[in-house]
Amino acid sequence: MDDRLSLEVHDLEVQVLTGIYSEETHLPQPLRISLTVDLDCPDHFAPDAPLRASKNYLDLKHAATSALPPGQHFTLIEAVADHIAETLFLQDKRVQRVQVKIIKLAIAEGGESIGMTLVRNRR
Repeated sequence: MDDRLSLEVHDLEVQVLTGIYSEETHLPQPLRISLTVDLDCPDHFAPDAPLRASKNYLDLKHAATSALPPGQHFTLIEAVADHIAETLFLQDKRVQRVQVKIIKLAIAEGGESIGMTLVRNRR
């Protein structure tokens, strides 16, 4: 069994232009985005291991926030997730798997979570 390092950033609230209905297409919608990113894992992390031995968590946050093109309309939230995954693969060749969970906050009526999870593996 291979060792695995999973980095996580959860519950980012991001305003994104997304949707298929006319009332959705002109204003950004609030999305809750969570990421789990699997990296190649070194054999050992020494107490003085430098940041480059892992990955900066802010890179994950950036992929789900400021790396989304401003003004870009995504018809499906699946396309938002795909863009985030591709950004992370391009950032770092050690990224082997990306899981993106997106909840559409605007359509929840009773506190339920309505959304999707996309998992991409490096090809």
